[in-house]
Order: sequence, then C-alpha cells, then structure tokens
Amino acid sequence: MAMPTLAPRYWTAADVRELPDDGNRYECIDGELLVTPAPRGGHQAAIRDLFRLLDPYVKAHAVGEILWSPADIELEPDNLVQPDLFVARLLPQITKFRNWADIAGLALAVEVLSPSTARYDREVKRRFYQRAGVSEYWIVDVDARCIERWRPAVAQPEVLAESLRWQPVGAGAALEVDVAGFFAALLD
Repeated sequence: MAMPTLAPRYWTAADVRELPDDGNRYECIDGELLVTPAPRGGHQAAIRDLFRLLDPYVKAHAVGEILWSPADIELEPDNLVQPDLFVARLLPQITKFRNWADIAGLALAVEVLSPSTARYDREVKRRFYQRAGVSEYWIVDVDARCIERWRPAVAQPEVLAESLRWQPVGAGAALEVDVAGFFAALLD
C-alpha cells in the first residue's frame, strides 16, 4: 500500500510550537518545516568545546548572551530557528535574559554540520541568517576541520582552517580562535 501524498503546507512558528516533544528539533523558515533528529555525541562535543571557548569572551566583553538549543528564536515573524549555539543581543530595556522574546537579534549563530543537516545549514539557514541580519554565521565542519564564516550580503564564505578572528560590535578586543588547535583537541 502506498503512503498517502500530503498537500504542501505553509508552516508558521505557532504551528511548530504545537508539535510534540518527540526528541526531534523542529524549525521553520519561509513556510518550510525543517526536522532534524537528536544530534550525535561528536556533534554535542563540538558544541560543548565551542561554548567553553566563547563563553569567557562573551562575558568579559558583554556582547550578549551565549546560549544553545533547543531554543525558539523568531528573528522574523513566522520563522523559527534553533541554532546549535548562538550569541543573542537583548532588547535595550532587558538587563537579564529570561525569555526568547527578550532577544533583539543574533551577534553569532553557529551550526555544527551533520549529514542530515548539511543542506539546510548551508543553504536554507544560511540565506535566512544573512537576510535576518545575523552578524556572523559559522558552519562548523568537523570532518573537513574548518569553519565557514558567513556575513550578511556576501556571496561566498570565508573558509577558515587555521585561525579565526571574531570581534562583534561593542567588543573592545577581538577573540583569536586557533581553529586547527580546536579541531586537534576535539578529534585527536
């Protein structure tokens, strides 16, 4: 017996919030539902190590709140994303993060590639983050041992395998990331 064909549907952030908590991550961009399974251990280890690297810098330079998914980030109406790791800029009147609605924008969004997410991360999410004005979007490719850095209004990423310099708006100094060392510590 053949599976029934479902009519195309335009998904909204409200629709996604109604889905069951079944271990999958649900996002929607421009009406398209993105479903990814729970990440594997190596993926989570990369996020953990990136958090440990970024957290002291983000705190010291007060450039936002560093958080991770699951999250409900609605940078545009009816578009809901859950970056693996992100640095959120809070609304001017907010002094302490408490709710997803406190987020005014993202200084950084990070996705660690998985075989099941590569197309979405490199195409759908990348275009969305650029359009939404996310200052930097990093795609961490553990297999290739590099970070693709995207900024708004650029057609090609910087592919960084040795080092990365990040200085978000408001930071007094840049963070120098030893990309090769990061991957060596993670993988070797």
